[in-house]
Amino acid sequence: MEYITHGTCSRKINFEVDNNGIITSCQFVGGCAGNTQGIASLVVGMKVEDVIARTEGIQCRGGTSCPDQLSRALKEYLNNK
Repeated sequence: MEYITHGTCSRKINFEVDNNGIITSCQFVGGCAGNTQGIASLVVGMKVEDVIARTEGIQCRGGTSCPDQLSRALKEYLNNK
């Protein structure tokens, strides 16, 4: 799935989830490379709901952050599933 981010340095997030609700890949486009690569690496292998619980509401600038945007992307994924 591709998610266009809002209010962050990253422009979009690409991710895949398997049939068991486990994130199998995650990539941020743009943003602080070290941080976004780190976040993406940490969430692969985790359940979608667990990632949402851990990243939702984290703030950087403008009331959001790359981790928060990931939680929003994953919530959108669950709502459209």
